[in-house]
Amino acid sequence: MATRKVIITCAVTGSIHTPSMSPHLPVTPEEIADAAIGAAEAGAAIVHLHARDPRTGLPDQSPQAFEPFLRVIKQRSDCVVNITTGGAPTMTIEERLQPVATFKPEVASLNMGSMNFGLYPMLGRFKEFKHDWERPYLEGSRDRIFKNTFADIEKILTTCAENGTRFEIECYDIGHLYTLAHFVDRGLVKPPFFVQSVFGILGGIGPHPEDVAHMKRTADRLFGDAYRWSVLGAGRNQMPVATIAAAMGGNVRVGLEDSLWAGPGRLAQSNAEQVKIVRSIIEGLGLEIATPADAREILQLKGADRVNF
Repeated sequence: MATRKVIITCAVTGSIHTPSMSPHLPVTPEEIADAAIGAAEAGAAIVHLHARDPRTGLPDQSPQAFEPFLRVIKQRSDCVVNITTGGAPTMTIEERLQPVATFKPEVASLNMGSMNFGLYPMLGRFKEFKHDWERPYLEGSRDRIFKNTFADIEKILTTCAENGTRFEIECYDIGHLYTLAHFVDRGLVKPPFFVQSVFGILGGIGPHPEDVAHMKRTADRLFGDAYRWSVLGAGRNQMPVATIAAAMGGNVRVGLEDSLWAGPGRLAQSNAEQVKIVRSIIEGLGLEIATPADAREILQLKGADRVNF
C-alpha cells in the first residue's frame, strides 16, 4: 500500500504580522523570493505569497509589487505559486483581485466569509514598532470587519473563471464551509476543492482538537471525496493543529504569515525552519511529503507553463 503524501503549503509573508514583530519576516522582493525558494527546498510543495512595500513594510497588492519575486521564484523553483486575494482587511475587493487577475497563478487564496479579525491582542505583547502605521493597524482591528461578502466571493470566482486558477479556500469557521457548499451548488467552484481550515484567529473557530475534528466532520459530510483538506493554526497553535490534522488525513500549512514562532518564546529564523519542523512531524507519523508534481496531481492544477509570469 502506498504511503499517503501530505502537501505542505508555506505562507511566506502576509498582512497579519507587521514587520516590527520579527526581524526574520521577509519584506523586500529579494527577501520574499529567497524565503519562498528556501521553504520549497525544505519541503513545501506550495508557497502562498503576499507582497509588501519594501520601504514601509505595508501590504501592497499592486501587480508591480508581485512581479519581481514571482519571476525569480519560477526561474529557481518548480514549487506551486499561490497568490493571495485576501490582501489586507483595509483593501477593496478590486485591489485584492489585481495580482491574481494579472498573473493567473495555479492557485489563489479565497476567503469564504466576512469576519471580525482580531489582531489587537498583539499590542499587549509588542510595545515598540518600526513603522508609524503598525500600531494603528493592530488597534483598528477592534472595530474592523474583514469583508468577504457573497458578492465579493462571486466576483473573485467569476473574474478567474477562464484562467484555470484553483483556490485555496480559506474557512475560518463552520459557516464558511456552508458558504462554499452554496457556491459549489451554483457551479462556480469545481472539484477537487482545496479547503484550508484556519484555527485560532480571534473571531474565527478555536484551535481545540474538537474544533479541528468538527471542521473535518462537517467538510466530509458536505463534500465527501470531492475535497482535499488542509489546516493552519495561528500563532502558537501552528504545530499542534498541523500534527492533529496530519494524523487525521489532512495537509498542512505553516509559514511566517501564520506564526512567527518555532517553539515557546523562540522566533522562527525563517519560513524554511517551520517547514522543516512540520516535515519532521509528518515523517515521524510514517507519512511522506508531497512534491510539487504530487501537489499538482492531487489538486488537479493546470501547471506552471500556463501562468502569466
